[in-house]
Amino acid sequence: MEGQISIALKPIGVVRSEMDNPADVPLMGKSAVVEVFPEYSPALLRIEENSHLWLLLWFHQSNRSILKTVPQKVNPNLPEFGVFGLRSPNRPNPIALTLVHLDAVEGNRLTVSGMDAVDGTPVLDIKSYYEGDIIFSPRTPYIWALDPVMRRDMMIEEAIAHHQEACVGLYLAVRMALVADRLLGQLNTPDLNVTVTGSPCLADTLQGLTRARLANPARFIFREDESIFRSIWEKPGRRLTITARQEIDMETFAELADDMLLKIELEQL
Repeated sequence: MEGQISIALKPIGVVRSEMDNPADVPLMGKSAVVEVFPEYSPALLRIEENSHLWLLLWFHQSNRSILKTVPQKVNPNLPEFGVFGLRSPNRPNPIALTLVHLDAVEGNRLTVSGMDAVDGTPVLDIKSYYEGDIIFSPRTPYIWALDPVMRRDMMIEEAIAHHQEACVGLYLAVRMALVADRLLGQLNTPDLNVTVTGSPCLADTLQGLTRARLANPARFIFREDESIFRSIWEKPGRRLTITARQEIDMETFAELADDMLLKIELEQL
């Protein structure tokens, strides 16, 4: 084709992982090592000053002929999407963009967590994560996990990434958000307003999960009160009030049924 540019990519390293089958890679990724080839070691200077890195990988086992697909791992009942509207590994040029946490640096070997690539995956580039990379309230398709355990685990991962520590308020926030997601649908929508009463931990986690801002538009209100833990979710025509019946820890987080842990009231307005 006239004007077409030929591109040659030379890997700068390789993934070393216990995973060798793409079908077995968990959505949240696992720990792995990025082995940078010796000739590129100088490019790692002061990389340890970063907590997170963007990895550009070449998914060499991908099917490059697929242009439309369903996110099977998350929910096979979801509609079909073009691969440019998803993070599908199968695409014309299987370049993967992966955000990982940098756990350790030993010479030219980077130990990371959150890796979603198999052993032997070529690494094309490494870029540092900057504060400006974040879009706090993006517009995205509603891709919800069919399996409730997967949905819970994905939400925990997201909550910890935002709040940065596991605490009672975080676990409670995740349980409240799971109920709201089940009864009201996608939590990051401009017509959902959230009012939280309780601890700063509860409020911070729920704000991170809903991406609800204090302004432009105002979708989030917080009232600090350690005597009651409550969230109110309002969409046009509906109001969902969720009140904690008791505190929880990691054990009771997974064991208690919703009606034992939470008082749930859904009103039609």
